Amino acid sequence: MSEKAINLSVFDAFPVIKTHRLTLREILPEDAHAIYEMRSNGMVNRFIARPDMQTLEQSEALVKKTREAYAQKKGIGWAGVLRDAGDIIGTCGFNSLDFENLRAEIGGELSTRYWGREIALEAVEAIVSFGFEELGLHSIEAKVDPQNRGAIRLLEYLGFQKEAHFKDRIHFDGKFTDMAVYGCIRQ
Repeated sequence: MSEKAINLSVFDAFPVIKTHRLTLREILPEDAHAIYEMRSNGMVNRFIARPDMQTLEQSEALVKKTREAYAQKKGIGWAGVLRDAGDIIGTCGFNSLDFENLRAEIGGELSTRYWGREIALEAVEAIVSFGFEELGLHSIEAKVDPQNRGAIRLLEYLGFQKEAHFKDRIHFDGKFTDMAVYGCIRQ
């Protein structure tokens, strides 16, 4: 009986994923401005314990960190690009990979101009499928603010189930907030 393992060949060349409306491609240095615009508008981080970006340099550092994580096989970060326009409208991917347990954490953000159009659903569905079918994951988890009903509905629609609820788990901006963990196991 062979031991299961994450498919390392996905790190040979960056995996591009195409959906009906999106191309999910590598995050490039020139995407820093669009990422800065998303993360500095006050709405994208509403349910995420992180401050809004204050400078373009912060975005450039994030792009560099994301690209390094892929090069080091620690994560995969995609830029979501509209296929008919070419504009980056969000980022998503596996923030971390747990090789030993064939598990990854998924996360992402979408420009507020595209909220309510099921674009996030399209992207997350494609990434989850990639994680199970191409990467060889056994399970995928998402950490979410329990008040983020939109994200929770999306996760539940895709078959994620609540695995944990941590009280006062995150201290940010002078207060404690809860964190829920949702997971999906490969069928």
